Amino acid sequence: MTDLATGVLWIVGSAFAFLAALGVLRMPDVFTRMQASTKASTLGLGCLLIGAALQLADLASIIRVLSIGAFILLTTPVSAHVIARASYRANIPLWNGTVIDERREAKHHIPDADRPQLG
Repeated sequence: MTDLATGVLWIVGSAFAFLAALGVLRMPDVFTRMQASTKASTLGLGCLLIGAALQLADLASIIRVLSIGAFILLTTPVSAHVIARASYRANIPLWNGTVIDERREAKHHIPDADRPQLG
């Protein structure tokens, strides 16, 4: 039973990793590529690591797998945010089909210090 669960998790994890690579190739701009690569690859790696933990089943290996998973879950969102912020500040153009640019709207927003006080 453990071998079957491990096999399924490894196939699902590999499929997500493949979809992440495909998303990087197919998406139109850096922001959608970044989203595809971070979300799908993190989920794929999570499935692969859970499968490895099931297969290895000793405490030292499980602790290693959990450490790797925690590191990936903590660093992937931060690195994605840094890449997106640097790309936006470098004026990398958005895809033409982008509906909303919340950051551009925030730039034209009146700061709280200049806003009249009510009451």
